[in-house]
Amino acid sequence: MGDSLASIGRDLRRSARTLVGVTAILWLVQLVNVAMFHGELIRYGIQPRTVQGLPGILLMPFLHGSWSHLLSNTIGFLMLGGMVMLREPRDFWRVSALSLIIGGVGIWLVGRPGPHIGASGIVFGYFGYLLFTGLFDRRIGAIVLSVLTFLLWGGLLFGLSPLQRGISWEGHLFGLAGGIFGAWLRPRPRRRRSR
Repeated sequence: MGDSLASIGRDLRRSARTLVGVTAILWLVQLVNVAMFHGELIRYGIQPRTVQGLPGILLMPFLHGSWSHLLSNTIGFLMLGGMVMLREPRDFWRVSALSLIIGGVGIWLVGRPGPHIGASGIVFGYFGYLLFTGLFDRRIGAIVLSVLTFLLWGGLLFGLSPLQRGISWEGHLFGLAGGIFGAWLRPRPRRRRSR
């Protein structure tokens, strides 16, 4: 019992260090962007259908237009990313990567002109993963998690509306798709066949 509690404690500390470390990088990049470059780094976000916009696929989550933009993404990252990390640390990295790549490529292919920046695509990826994991796993714990995610964070779905100005709904949509794909990729438990 003591060993299992110690193991859980180590896992929680490792997860917390990861989340805090990534968050610190996001805030450091914003500080450098504001203090040294006067916000000009946002031009390195995704510029749809341009060669110079391709590196933005990887850079987009680290660039934010304002401190409030970063703060809102930080809250979503810590809360939803933390829930994914607690469920399965490997899934955290898988969903992060899928949301980054699928979200970024989707924006690059069909996004509106202008720089697309921010970590919200990855946050939407965590949301999609948590929302759909119950549907794919079909276990009571996963279903409860999906329902709770919808009840607590369902308002994020309004971020998919193309009517909002100044928001990359394309990033939200394709990031969500990356998270759903990550939930679908999870190994599913085998069920016994009834005879």
